[in-house]
Amino acid sequence: MRRISAHRVFTPNGFLERGVVSVGDDGEILGIEVFDSLDSQAGVEFYSGTLIPGLVNAHCHLELSHLRGLIPSEVGFEGFVAAMKSAPRTGGAKAAGFWNDKMWAEGVQAVADICNGTSTFELKKISSVCYHSFREVFGFSATIPADTYNITPHSLYSLTPEMFSASILHSSFFTLHFRESEYEVENPAETLVERVPKDKKVMLVHNCLITQRDIDIIMEHFVAPPTWVVCARSNRYISGLRPPIELLRKNHLDIAIGTDSLASNEVLSMAAEMAEFADIPTEEVLSWATINGARALGLDHTLGSIEVGRRPGLAILSGGNIKRIL
Repeated sequence: MRRISAHRVFTPNGFLERGVVSVGDDGEILGIEVFDSLDSQAGVEFYSGTLIPGLVNAHCHLELSHLRGLIPSEVGFEGFVAAMKSAPRTGGAKAAGFWNDKMWAEGVQAVADICNGTSTFELKKISSVCYHSFREVFGFSATIPADTYNITPHSLYSLTPEMFSASILHSSFFTLHFRESEYEVENPAETLVERVPKDKKVMLVHNCLITQRDIDIIMEHFVAPPTWVVCARSNRYISGLRPPIELLRKNHLDIAIGTDSLASNEVLSMAAEMAEFADIPTEEVLSWATINGARALGLDHTLGSIEVGRRPGLAILSGGNIKRIL
């Protein structure tokens, strides 16, 4: 057993000062105690900074890691799509392995990963990171892969209505690029609720052009409230757009954070993504990066929070950097 402490500990009840977390050999949280003074506590590992649970990257395309630096930035959504069409399709295994290891070292415990093929599947089988892989389909002549991986549509505009319906037919849970650019279908919120049964669970990703009307329509429709994933650095890289975070906060929506891919980001760093919201209370942003993502993926019984009985992994947030310690 290890006993771990830091300047403060991030828990579901807020920050604890002088908190000590006891962790079993299998990573399970066995106890959380608060002491008047830590000086008298023997065998406590003390770290400078904030002790946090492992992070959850709620939107990533690991298989595109080999495209780092190859896609021009600030060319707008049309320019980005054009560049992606001519981008190399192979050579990603080594790059994916490097960034998998780097995410793990920087405290990422789980990833919602979007896949167009199977090139990263062998890596994920042996990775310490917990991956939830979504097999993405797009294109007006796309075919639905005949395998057991979760099928998810790319967006409302990149499949025919029939293909879209087929892609979510057998999935209770899917993810969707939504309101990322001005090139989407007219009335996207209305289109979404028309095409998706209310009992489906969905993660809506990007949300740069979301409006109050969109939110009202969507929240009224779904039984389980959607998770609204923001990828601020990716949006800036592509088009300079920024998700209206204050609108999302005002509506008390379930916000999560993703890095997107290295085709539209310089790093797969959750710390860098959280730094985009430096004017928002740290406790709130940490919830977006941990428990909200875990809950969206159905992993909150194990990951996302420092609570007795959980195995969330532990990391230290210090000076804007995050380092895994367990």
